[in-house]
Amino acid sequence: MVTTQKNTRNGLVSQIKLRIETYNFLFVELVKRDFKKKYKRTSLGILWSLLSPLLHLLVMMLVFTQFFGRDTPHFLIHVFSGLKVFQYFTESTNGGMSSLVSNAGIISKIRAPKYLFLLSKNVSSFVSFILTMCIFFIFVAIDGIPFSPRFFLLIYPVITLTLFNIGVGLILSAMFVFFKDIQYLYEIFTRLVMFMSAIFWPVESLSPRMQQLFLLNPIFTHIHYFRLVVIHGLTPSINVHLIMLIYPTVALLLGGYVYKKYSDRFIYHM
Repeated sequence: MVTTQKNTRNGLVSQIKLRIETYNFLFVELVKRDFKKKYKRTSLGILWSLLSPLLHLLVMMLVFTQFFGRDTPHFLIHVFSGLKVFQYFTESTNGGMSSLVSNAGIISKIRAPKYLFLLSKNVSSFVSFILTMCIFFIFVAIDGIPFSPRFFLLIYPVITLTLFNIGVGLILSAMFVFFKDIQYLYEIFTRLVMFMSAIFWPVESLSPRMQQLFLLNPIFTHIHYFRLVVIHGLTPSINVHLIMLIYPTVALLLGGYVYKKYSDRFIYHM
């Protein structure tokens, strides 16, 4: 009897290991495919991950420096930090939104957790974001901001923003399966978020009450964290840390609920 239970247990463990190895291989291949596909048929390939933010930054500086940059300290870093956080959010969530529909052929043939396709998009966007952060710190040095051990605090907003992107992606990908028009509505929504995230102008010009209201915007909160640490050399308050923890928690719980409720119906609508 004991031997039978032991054999059953060993067999179950072996099956779990096999499933993990299978899904791990599939996940790695999806990430590779998504990253290569992004720069397919381009001459510079992955270098566009570095050149693109520089070109965007140059354009924004030419347009906005004359309006806001004169009185804003380290305006270059002010814009760069806001631009990169916002672009990471939009790239990750837009990719996550189409992750199920664009992989419908694979999903219909292979039994695998559907969230793997969403996570692969997020990992691809995360790698691009980390590459551009290297450029960001080069410009921080050029702009005369000394390196500080406080910069390691930036790991926190990177983690919370990544989790928030995954949660939003879970919701969007489920909605996109049933409601294709969501992509156009989301494009308008992200435009609104961009203007409400104070990417190109300082919120310090507003009243303290208005500045607090801006913290209701998850993207601005992460941008604000970056600026406090890098530009102002400050450690964000406990309240800011807690707010930034609430956003991904709510997004993941809601996204997980949507996936659990509708995942069995995805295949019939893709």
